[in-house]
Amino acid sequence: MRLTLHTDYALRVLVHVGMKGETLSTINEIATCYGISKNHLTKVVHQLGKSGFLETVRGKYGGVRLAKAPETVALGQFIRRTEDDFALTRCMRTGEQAGDDLSCRLTGSCLARHALGEGLDAFFAVLDRVTLADLLAAERGQHPTRGAA
Repeated sequence: MRLTLHTDYALRVLVHVGMKGETLSTINEIATCYGISKNHLTKVVHQLGKSGFLETVRGKYGGVRLAKAPETVALGQFIRRTEDDFALTRCMRTGEQAGDDLSCRLTGSCLARHALGEGLDAFFAVLDRVTLADLLAAERGQHPTRGAA
């Protein structure tokens, strides 16, 4: 499983902004810190604001800061909000993702599909135990208060 650059950048933004507490961060500052395109980062920050993860302040002295307490942002839930597709195989896709050609002759008895689904559930079960507060504590060199052991 591979996460998109959008999720990677979104997580970097949350950690960067979270490290600064109530102090506003700018897109330019974050882009420079991580070597990310300012245009791409603008889209990421906009999406994080729409999703309620960031508070945006407009104007000459504007910027962004966390809109939620770090201990309330579970990594698994965050990733579920930023990623579009968790179908590990074509036959796991639903709705518009599925398209027209899903003809799998093993659908009724496919152990692989079942195992991949369980693996995905286990992946998120681990990520749901880790919060943004844990990531920030680790970034500060502190021992995380909880999370994966």
